[in-house]
Amino acid sequence: MAHMAPPDELIWIQNSLAGDTEAYAALVKEHQKMVHAMAFRMTGSLADAEDLTQETFLRAFRQLGSFRAESKFSTWLCQIAVNLGLNWRARENRRGDIHSEWADNAISENDSFGGFPDELSRRVQNALDKLPAKQRTAIVLTVYEDHSHAEAARLLNCTEATISWRVFAARQKLKRLLKGISHEPN
Repeated sequence: MAHMAPPDELIWIQNSLAGDTEAYAALVKEHQKMVHAMAFRMTGSLADAEDLTQETFLRAFRQLGSFRAESKFSTWLCQIAVNLGLNWRARENRRGDIHSEWADNAISENDSFGGFPDELSRRVQNALDKLPAKQRTAIVLTVYEDHSHAEAARLLNCTEATISWRVFAARQKLKRLLKGISHEPN
């Protein structure tokens, strides 16, 4: 048995379709917390969740005419959010793969981290590969490519504080992952 949209929502939807922006704002206000919570669980990042939430409501607005009221508006909205979240995850995975490949190439071109033994290079690369893509990218840009935090922020379209935090978090994880490894050549 299908659950119909509540009467208030149907009125807001009809008014939104007629160009009433306040009616659509009421729909957003009613469902924003639910969509944001789902987006956060999918991305694990407040900033990405905010972007995904905004994208969900923009997409819903553009497709509002396709809502058939055969289910709850929240269910229809969730489907949009889930699809956008899955697309986001796929993009992040592709981006991570590209960053890993780029890092592998940069490392092999830079002669095993400045001449350290090959085993150490492999272990460091394995540790880098275990970092989240955004932290790995921040480390590669600032440490291996010698960009300033400001330059890395411009390249990655984020704030300098974000780069600083990613580098800090990445270094903490790398310390744990590489505990007990000496960087001194034998």
